[in-house]
Order: sequence, then C-alpha cells, then structure tokens
Amino acid sequence: MNLVHKLSSKNLLVFNLVLIGVIFGFSIAFLSFSCSSPRLRNTAQAQQSQVVIPADALAIAEGLQNVFNAVSEKTLPSVVELRTVSVRRQLIPNFNGIPWDFFFGPRDRERGPDNRGQEREFRSQGLGSGIIVRNVNGTYYVITNYHVVNDANEIRVTTRNGSEYPAELVGTDERKDLAMVSFKTDDQYPLATLGDSDSVRVGDWAIAMGNPLGHEFSFSVTMGIVSAVGRTGGPGGNINDFIQTDAPINQGNSGGALVNIRGEVIGINTWIASNNGGGSVGLGFAIPINNAKRSIDEFISSGTISYGWLGVSLNDPGRETQAALGVEGKRGALASQVFMGSPADKGGICPGDFITHVNGREVRGVNQLTMMVGELRAGDQATFTVIRDGSSRDIRVRIEARTEQAASDNKGLWPGVFVVPLTDEIKQTFNLDKDSRGLYVGNVISGSPADIIGLRQGDLITAVNGENIRDIAAYFRLLREKTARELWFGFTRGESTLETLKFKR
Repeated sequence: MNLVHKLSSKNLLVFNLVLIGVIFGFSIAFLSFSCSSPRLRNTAQAQQSQVVIPADALAIAEGLQNVFNAVSEKTLPSVVELRTVSVRRQLIPNFNGIPWDFFFGPRDRERGPDNRGQEREFRSQGLGSGIIVRNVNGTYYVITNYHVVNDANEIRVTTRNGSEYPAELVGTDERKDLAMVSFKTDDQYPLATLGDSDSVRVGDWAIAMGNPLGHEFSFSVTMGIVSAVGRTGGPGGNINDFIQTDAPINQGNSGGALVNIRGEVIGINTWIASNNGGGSVGLGFAIPINNAKRSIDEFISSGTISYGWLGVSLNDPGRETQAALGVEGKRGALASQVFMGSPADKGGICPGDFITHVNGREVRGVNQLTMMVGELRAGDQATFTVIRDGSSRDIRVRIEARTEQAASDNKGLWPGVFVVPLTDEIKQTFNLDKDSRGLYVGNVISGSPADIIGLRQGDLITAVNGENIRDIAAYFRLLREKTARELWFGFTRGESTLETLKFKR
C-alpha cells in the first residue's frame, strides 16, 4: 500500500512539471505569434497578390458568360409554363351488406339511378413547358409535346412575368409527339427565334430552358453540349431523330426550348433516359426544330397534320441480310413489304429494295425515311434511290396522302411475312436441326396474304411458287419476278414438308 502511494506521488510531481512546461511553451508561442502576426499577414497578402488572373483569359470567360446572359434574356420570355388538369369520371360501386354495413353503415343514399353506384370525378394535374412561336392578332401560339397536353381538360399558360392565361388546344400530332395550344392577350410577348437543326453538330453548345419539377424551379436554364444527333427509339414509338444533350433536363422540361449559342431554338425538349427514377443523368433528348416547322404552320392553318404515304413496311436488316443483298456498310432502310395498290407499288418499288436516298438526300435509317416520306405532300413526285440485286437505281413515285385506314389495312400488305436467314444462332435459339435449310419465318402479319394462305411463325420457307430458294436475295427476287398473279410457299413445319394455299392477286 505504501509503495503504491509513493509511486503515485512521484507520478503526480512529474505530471505537474510537464504541465508547467506546456503552459510556459504555449505562452512563449502565443507572444511570438502575437508579435509577429502583422508581418505574417502582410507576407500572406503579398503571396496572394502574386497570383494574377490573365486578362486575356478572363476576357474570354466573361465574354462567354455575357453570351449566356444574353441568350437567357432573349429566349426565356418566349418560354412558358403549362399546367394541365385531366378529369375522368369513375363509377364507385356500392358495397352494401356485410362487412361494409357493419363497419361503415348503409350506402343506399349514394346509389345512382341505375342502382349500380355513384360516379365520382377524379382530377389529375400535369406540368410541362412550351415555346411561343407565333402571334396572330393577339392570339399567341405555343408549341409543346403531345404527351404534355394529351387528355387535358384544362390548360393554363404562365409566362415568365407571372401572368396566367387560360389556353385552348389547337392540334396534336402523336406520331411526332407534338402539340399546339393558344392563349389570347393584349400583352406583348416576344416570339422565339427558330434555328436550323440540320446544321447542329456534335460538340455545339446546348442551352435547355423550361420548368423542371414544379413551380419552385420554373424558368430554369441549364447548359451543356450536343452529345449526338439522329438518335432514335424515343418513348411512344414516335418517329423523330432526336438531338441528344447533356444539358440537365428533368420532368417538367418537356416542351421547353433547346437553344444554341445564338439564342435560336434548335430543339424541343422531350424525354430523358434515366436509371434513378426520372432524374437527369445527362441523357436528354429534343425533337429537332426542323421536324416541327411544317407542323407549326399546319396546326395554325387547319389544326391537323397531313403526312405523305409511300406504302411500304420498313425494317433495319441484320448483318446476314445485308451481306446477301449486297448492302453491307450502306445506310438506308429495307422495304420488306409493299402495300398492293400503294404509291410504292404503282411506282415499281418491290419487297427487298434497300432505299438509300429520297430526292438525293441520304437515308440514315427507318425513322428518318419515315419522316422524309411524311414531309412530302400528296401529289409530290419523289425520286427514291434503291439498291436491288446489288445495283443502284432511281424510281419515281407520286406520293399520296396518308390515312390510318390505308396504313393499317393488312389485307394489302404484300406478302405479309418477315423472314430472316437461317444462321447457326437462329438454329440454336429455336432448337432447329443443324442441317435445316430455308428462311426462318419471324413474324406473319395478321390478315395479310401470307397469313391467309396458312404460313405461320416458326415455319422454314424453302420455295416460292415452286422454285427453291438458296438465300434471302433469291427469296426477294422470286417475289419480284414470279408472283405477278399468284403466290404460294413451300415450307417445312416440324418434320413435315408442306405447301401453302395459293393467293390470287
């Protein structure tokens, strides 16, 4: 016990001496710092003053900043917020009896006249953006997306200065996801300057304007670059070749302006690709403004959009089909089916023709060709450049007006079957014998000639009108040369070798 006490006293003495030394050292350091701090402060300031921002670089940065300021001030007043209300009525069924009456009481008072229950009104709100593009005697016309105003019973326009106006739907175009609304006022608002989206290049500045995520963030401006052009595959099966940008775009930006460095609208913000529930990840897409210019005029003049009709069913051929048709490495779209009696049929376009140009303009794919034909007017004479049997030729076609009835009448779709070469991958995928021959039937269009005569998905076509086929090039050649009056197929189905019925043209 005494030993422990002595050691503790000794330790305490050592601790006290150390504590006195620390306090003394801290005091000296404090006095030294206090005495020298003005000199150190001056030295730090001198070091900071030695870092000079280059005047020429600063001038460039400020110039660019001034451009963004000017673009925003020029274009934002022509961007509006669109708020919509969709109203639907739904029958609320009665649940009289156990257990409803036991917990909630009888509901006979809510029955409708047919004793089925009572209708109730449900209202859902939507948010989007729009661009003022025209003023006709105090009526302002706003271009936006179809999906922003689709099914809306009420539409209200809010301008940047906070003014709010009731709006009317002028017209819609679901194929391009475009719509137009109008509002009336004596107030003056500037019109957006529409640019040339055909001149947009990857790497150009891109400035997105709109109303993301609600009223708190309305009339926002974000900046990025054009990441790509000619993108396809947007939602809803629309036919645009989108401009892709990394300028942040979020829900509510739909219908807003994508602007270039000159303050010209080059696109209409439409959709985003996202893996985080709808937030921007730098993959935004805009409808090129050139795709909307004709629509703007037609909306205002008639409220409807007219499309030219060629009368073909298009697809992008796979590598094996490209090789067989001699179109490897070429841009275009394959006319795999042709509507009988259509402009294409009358002009001489046949199944198997690979369309590469329209009036000298290159076709980059199915969507672009669809748009190019749609922009043609009924009665126009158009020249289609096609590759057939490995060689190029021009075919003149008189375009007709597109109608939903003609475009969906499968009875006229010739021949109405999609085939693919029988590759090793196809054989393995569908458990076919490695020695199988023919063309694999990937799809048969319901109501088409091929469907009527008995062809089915999964069949292997081996002959056309009694002549054996070696590859898909021979298949299209026989369709073109041997089926002027009638058509039938030789095929195998399982272990059976069969022939279809004959279709009389």
